[in-house]
Amino acid sequence: MIPSYKNHTKIHSFFEDYKPNQKFNTIIMEHILEHVDNPIDIMIRAKEWLSDNGVMILGVPNALSIHRLVAVKMGLLKAPNELNERDYQLGHQRVYSMETFIKDIKEAGLTIIEKGGVFFKPLSNGQIETNWNDNMIEGFYELGKDFPENAAEIFVVCKK
Repeated sequence: MIPSYKNHTKIHSFFEDYKPNQKFNTIIMEHILEHVDNPIDIMIRAKEWLSDNGVMILGVPNALSIHRLVAVKMGLLKAPNELNERDYQLGHQRVYSMETFIKDIKEAGLTIIEKGGVFFKPLSNGQIETNWNDNMIEGFYELGKDFPENAAEIFVVCKK
């Protein structure tokens, strides 16, 4: 049974298998596209699930995040978009920059309404969890809005 709430419905399914019997005003695909075999095909499929005025919110990790750029300088990655051991553990098949993200979104035939970044991340998750307090986390979250091209996550809001 799919739980329903006053203002949203949560669906648990593989995108490739899902066949909705309704259209949606908002589809959130957060941390999906870096995992699937064919992200463009998934976006094309999901686009058909949108109502006429609906929006799709897409979010992915950012290849040009400061922590990945530092990893290149340290010799831990050859390039910012190279997958590392942790990426493989998480099932990542790619890591997007805003440029490659937008390219795939446009290839799927979606129109971009807004784009941005979330959280300026200079260190690994473990280092942040161990050493930072809530004020630091909030400050770097806000800083990500000012530097979307180097934020840990990038997002795009789009429509049909």
